[in-house]
Amino acid sequence: MKKFVAEDSFWELFPDAQIGVVVARGMRPGVEVPKEDSEAIAKMLEDANAKADELLTSDTISQNEVVAVWRGAYQKFKTKKGARSSIENLLKRVLKGNPVKPISPAVDIYNTVSLSYALPVGGEDIDAIEGDVRLGITEGGDAFRALGDEEDSPTLEGELCYRDEAGAVCRCLNWRDGQRTALTDESSNALLVIESVDPSRADELAQAVDELAALIEQYLGGEIAAKAIITRDSPELAIDE
Repeated sequence: MKKFVAEDSFWELFPDAQIGVVVARGMRPGVEVPKEDSEAIAKMLEDANAKADELLTSDTISQNEVVAVWRGAYQKFKTKKGARSSIENLLKRVLKGNPVKPISPAVDIYNTVSLSYALPVGGEDIDAIEGDVRLGITEGGDAFRALGDEEDSPTLEGELCYRDEAGAVCRCLNWRDGQRTALTDESSNALLVIESVDPSRADELAQAVDELAALIEQYLGGEIAAKAIITRDSPELAIDE
């Protein structure tokens, strides 16, 4: 049985963090998503870009509170030079007038939720994961090749990352996904994660998790096999029987 586990080393850094997890099974391939649904997803992503723009209160990306909290979080562990949270990277595009464009139905849905709530959201192909998915501080050297890269980039000692038995899944917490486990148009079973290190946003996180699950059901026909908020008191969840 595969599990998602947030290790003690994560909670030592972020004792009040919450991680929303959605496990979706039987999602239809991108080519089987009806044209009207694809258009609806694209429109939702467009609207989410506009909503994100309204959340930005400063033209200096680091001075926006939804970004500043993650800048502070990234100072607590070892990172690759220049690594930033996924939500900062998305919001920076919005700020520069370069909105996030459609990629694939599943990715577009989680980017829509990410932009709408200004929270990092990511997804992995469960069938490509080897063993448990663990979030914690690594000793370094975990195999990893980022999406779009042609060379390997192993983790650093003291880095906070998601990893499985074969290597890193996502580096520097939520900075970059790896090619090996990334969602594709053919992915049927997905592990979707939403992170929050700001306890004042607990209600928004819960809403984001519910919305993500509902959109996956509605547009991709996925069965929501599990949905939970991971906390220090409840740090793991079964993701595959």
